[in-house]
This record gives sequence, C-alpha cells and structure tokens, in this order.
Amino acid sequence: MKRPVCLRASATCVSIASLFLLGACGRKAPPPAAAPPQKVEVLTLQPQSVQVHTQLPGRISAFEIAMVRPQVNGVILKRYFVEGTDVKAGQQLYQIDPSAYQAVYDSATGQLAQAKANAVTARAKLERYGPLMKAHAVSKQEYDDALASSRAADAQILVAKGQVEAAAVNLRYTRVNSPIDGRIGRSLLTVGALATVGQTSNLAVVTKLDPIYVDVNLPAISLLRIRREVASGRIHTNPDHSVPVTLQMEDGSTYESPGKMQFSEVNVDQDTSTVVVRALFPNPDRLLLPGMYVHATLDEGTDPAAILVPQQAVTRNSHGDPQVVVLDADDKVAQRPITTGATQGTDWVVTSGLKAGDRVVVVGLQKIHPGQKVSPVPFSDAAPASGAK
Repeated sequence: MKRPVCLRASATCVSIASLFLLGACGRKAPPPAAAPPQKVEVLTLQPQSVQVHTQLPGRISAFEIAMVRPQVNGVILKRYFVEGTDVKAGQQLYQIDPSAYQAVYDSATGQLAQAKANAVTARAKLERYGPLMKAHAVSKQEYDDALASSRAADAQILVAKGQVEAAAVNLRYTRVNSPIDGRIGRSLLTVGALATVGQTSNLAVVTKLDPIYVDVNLPAISLLRIRREVASGRIHTNPDHSVPVTLQMEDGSTYESPGKMQFSEVNVDQDTSTVVVRALFPNPDRLLLPGMYVHATLDEGTDPAAILVPQQAVTRNSHGDPQVVVLDADDKVAQRPITTGATQGTDWVVTSGLKAGDRVVVVGLQKIHPGQKVSPVPFSDAAPASGAK
C-alpha cells in the first residue's frame, strides 16, 4: 500500500527538475564584448622650412665621340698611338699603304703638265691666226677651229687639276688622323690588317672626356615647375643664367665639381612622360666615364612652409597615383589623393592634398579600411605601436 506514495513522490521530483530545465533553456547568453578600435600611429602635419632638391638618375655621355674608320682601301703599315692615351686633333693614328695612291697622284700630276703644254701650243696658234685672218691669209673657219682648240686645252687643264686634287685627297687619307681631341681606346685592327672603305667596324674610337655630359630623364611636369621656379627666382641660377647641378657617384660619393643644366629635349617620351635633360660637368681628372650610372641633384631653393610625409605612409592606387590615409575629427579612416614633389631624406614633400593639422596614418595601414574608427597614437620612428604593423 506504500508503493503508490513513492511513485507519486518520484513524479513530483521529475516535474520540478523539468521546470528548472525549461527555465534554463529560456534564458539568452550574454552578447560578446566589442573589439577595441585598431591602434595606429599617426603624424600630425606641421609646415617646415626645408631645402628642396630634385634627385634624378642619369647616365654619363661623351661630350664628343669620333668613330675612326678608313676612307681608302689598303693594308695598315703602322700604328702611331698608345691605346688609352690622349690624342690631339690632326694627330696621325695609322698609316695605310700609300703606294697605289702615290702612283695615281703622280699620273694625274703628269696629265696636268701635259694639258698645260697642250694649252700653250693651242694659245700660240690662236694668237698667230688672229692677224692672218684679218689679212685674209686664213679663213674664218680655220680661226674658229684654233679658238676652239685653245679653249678645249684650257678645259683639259681644269679636268687634270681635278684629277690631281682627287688623287691628293686619297693619298692624304692613307694617313689616318684623329678628328678631335680626346682619349683613344683600343685598336680594333692591327698592323697588317686590310682596311676597306665602308667597313662596319672602327679602327679605333676617340672620346672627348672633358667636359662631359650627364643625361637624366625628368618628368615633363617637373620640367615645367623648374622653369617656373627659375623665372620666379626661387631656384638660384649661375651668372650665365644656367641652373646649377651636383652629382652623386654610383658608390655614394659626391663629385667635387658642380655642373650646370644645358638644355632639355624638345620632345616628351609618350610612354614615360619624361624629357631628357642634359647637364654639363667639368672632368679634368677623367673620373666620369661614358656609360657610368650617377644621380644628378638639382637645388630648388628653400620652401619655408613645406609639408613632409614619411614615405612609408604614401601608397599608390591602381593608376599609380600617390595617396595617404587620414583621420577625421571622429578618428575615422579616409583615403586622400595627394601630389608629391621631391624627396627630403625619408620623407616626401607634398605639394597638394594635405595641409597643416591633418593627421596621417603612418603605421598600421594594413589593418584598417575607409570608414573604420581607430585608436590613434603619436607616430614614433623608433618603436611601432603595439599590435600595429
């Protein structure tokens, strides 16, 4: 009789446990805590007074270069220079076998002498026929024939003189002389080799090294800016109104002698939008050699209110245009296009797009996107912000 009471108690316990379980299922879990704003390092821009320079890569080009090639055919009999030394204009470099050309010259000289002798005979005959024709001792036709013979003899003298001059030129070409002052390179043909007119190879190359050119590719827009700065007096020119240029060698050393900008190419390269600008440098010690890679630096004067942005803060869009990430008053991220000028150490000189007081993100660019709210801290060159890359 007691067993039913126990069953009723068990059922009551199960019901109470079920009520507890149903109450637990009805309660919602608390929402997860919101992630803190991404920490970034920002630089608040302030205008600075900086010395503005434009540095451009360039190549050394010879002031003058002469490809020495033969003007006549013949075997090279002798070489008169030492390879790698300086030569003067008109100095003999090679001697080509002159025997055949000397023979032609001698023959042309003999023909000239013969033509002169024939002219004397024809002129004397004409002088005799003049009085005889007036006395009707000879006919008018005979006098005209004597006149024609005399003039033909004079013409033959001119032909013979031309042949002598041509033979003399060829004979002179057997002496291969340097056309310019400069330093001569290696001899590409040796004594005993046959030199021919129209050959594609040179006998040697003479290069004038002092002064020497430096050719750089300058963006066309920079050329326009430089010309405006020269006209306004911001860029200090030399007394001859040329723009001064300094040079940095490939090993990082500075070339001691300054140069000056000579001219710019008249056409802009359509593929690169650049113009070739040529600077002239003295080169008395022959340190600058054609083909060397250098950096030419143009001093653009002082900008009293320049805006500088670290290069690591500047990125490029899909078109290659520079841009930076700035923060608004609510610390939200926004991208802004800018225009950059010259470099100043590790910074870009920004010519447009930014102003004093703007806050530019320098460290942490990879973890943020436009419209995101961030936690800014001052930019430090020494240690990046914790968690920012």
